[in-house]
Amino acid sequence: MDLCNEKDIRALLGRHGFRFSKSMGQNFLIEGWVPRDIAEASGADEGCGVLEIGPGIGPLTVQLARRAGKVAAIELDKSLLPILEETLAPYDNVIVIPGDAMKLDLAALAAERFPGLTPLACANLPYNITTPILTALIEAGCFQAITVMIQREVALRICASPASSDYGAFSVFCQYHTVPEFLFEVPPECFLPAPKVTSAVIRLVPRQTPPQDLVDEAFFFRVVRAAFAQRRKTLLNGLASAFGDKLSKDQLRQAIADAGLPESIRGERLSIAEFAALARALQDLAP
Repeated sequence: MDLCNEKDIRALLGRHGFRFSKSMGQNFLIEGWVPRDIAEASGADEGCGVLEIGPGIGPLTVQLARRAGKVAAIELDKSLLPILEETLAPYDNVIVIPGDAMKLDLAALAAERFPGLTPLACANLPYNITTPILTALIEAGCFQAITVMIQREVALRICASPASSDYGAFSVFCQYHTVPEFLFEVPPECFLPAPKVTSAVIRLVPRQTPPQDLVDEAFFFRVVRAAFAQRRKTLLNGLASAFGDKLSKDQLRQAIADAGLPESIRGERLSIAEFAALARALQDLAP
């Protein structure tokens, strides 16, 4: 059975009475090069354990199983479980875990399922949960690399540079914790049913040490969110909305100046280093 052949897929789904769920963002691959290239990009080998989220009918799972020491695939849709039991039967190094990845302790799961192996994450993520799942994978703090196929628009946002239209708070979050790399695009016609958007594959390698020394990481990201909360306004106005109850506008102006930034600058132009300098300046003034 070819899990990327449309005729084989329809026959498989028909045997199991499966129907696509729009709410789960289900789009199955019909081009074999896509799961093959994603698995290859993941860097999986026999010394690795790979966590996959949303295996669908298993085309990427199969490619990972052929490379990795072990694969643990989390699947939310119970109607896919008997299908996966059939398609993954030849691979004794794969375990399918029924459940919601957003409600699981991913670090604990990786530690339990991959003893002695290097943990990786690799997935074709549903568009509607991309940001929270990526956040959870990054915050798990255990994966040596995270390779995912997501909506191209989100991939560009994650990899965006300061001052670009795609740059935002999630860009800073991902780039603070990881080094993201845009690998390749996947057009809509590679899926059944075809989505209305282009997908892209990115690889995020967690940093061994943060790019900046911070006294308070939570405060740093509070500053970042404030800067992007009102993109069309200046950094000063964004900070005033978030910190105006504790700091006067003159104090905020002083913090911006102490960080070496012009008063009229917008938050979307700040690099991680500049956000760090601004956070330190604000902390120095905070009561």
